[in-house]
Amino acid sequence: MRTQWHQWIGYATAAWSLLYGALGLFWALGGAGFPFGTGDAELMMEPDFALKVSLLGEATPEAAGPVIAALGLAGAVAAVLMARGFTRGPARWALPAFAWTTAFGMTVAVQDFRTLIVVAYTPIMLVGKPFFGWPEGADWGDLYRLPRLNLLMILVVGIGWALAATAYRRAAAGDCLDCGRGPRPGSTLLQRIARPAVWTAFAVPLVYCLTRWAWALGFSLGIDPVFYQEGKEEGLWLAGAGLATLGGLGAILTLGLMQRWGEVFPRWMVGLRGRRVPPMLAVVPATFVAVLVTSAGFMYIRLVVSRGGVTAETWPLELPETLWIIWGAALFAAAMAYRERRRGTCGTCGTCGRGEAASR
Repeated sequence: MRTQWHQWIGYATAAWSLLYGALGLFWALGGAGFPFGTGDAELMMEPDFALKVSLLGEATPEAAGPVIAALGLAGAVAAVLMARGFTRGPARWALPAFAWTTAFGMTVAVQDFRTLIVVAYTPIMLVGKPFFGWPEGADWGDLYRLPRLNLLMILVVGIGWALAATAYRRAAAGDCLDCGRGPRPGSTLLQRIARPAVWTAFAVPLVYCLTRWAWALGFSLGIDPVFYQEGKEEGLWLAGAGLATLGGLGAILTLGLMQRWGEVFPRWMVGLRGRRVPPMLAVVPATFVAVLVTSAGFMYIRLVVSRGGVTAETWPLELPETLWIIWGAALFAAAMAYRERRRGTCGTCGTCGRGEAASR
């Protein structure tokens, strides 16, 4: 399935679109489980805040349900046409335009910070709950709420739409469906920006990490003293430090996208040392994290703008997250450059990736 993804991704995307469109019709007719806006209990705890967090913060099943149904049907048709390689007339540009718009909408526009919370706090809970009983008063049901899981699923399918658009472009351009290379000489842009992108993706998350570690160590960094004390008593800063530690580890791993140990497992990794690192072992998580932090970054920018900007008192709370779109863009560019550099000879078209890279 991994090597032949371009053959099935369009049909899988079409099936999901049709199913979700049917759910939209179900919600429009009064069915239960609407996961957006007024159906999102977590957002409705602060209704005035909902639209600032989510672009669908005020959606109702009566209004959004028919739209979801229509988009689901249109998406199913478009995905099938792309999977079948339909390129007649305006379809050659209209289908990928629809696919990329849908991908952006699902991975960025409708997302908020809660998708990142689910992904980031899952390993923290896996370690903290059984061994330390932490976080106190929180269980898996608090983390895996239906609206959050719905957003995570939408993000994954949005990535699927991007892959479907990529496969369609390759087929329409006559490029190799497996590796994406064609008869035209490749661009050198990715390799030129690779190192700056890696260093940017390494540095930006450290701004967030340093503020969270500082809070956990007792430094308020100028935020409201009462608010800081409340967070300290609730264990909020320790939780933030745990999340920052994951971010710091991720930043260090990002350096592997341009280091030798990112291509060959180092000596201290018993059982793996000296072996070639599978490129997708780095590319897939890096791309997924890039999408997550970019979508969360856009939400934080909306919040900051709605509050009138960053101040000397609020900068530790608000400024680091607004930089996440830079982090996401840099990480994605670094991952794509790494993939381009690491790809070997294609078993389908016979193009040699290392020879191509060496000729640049």
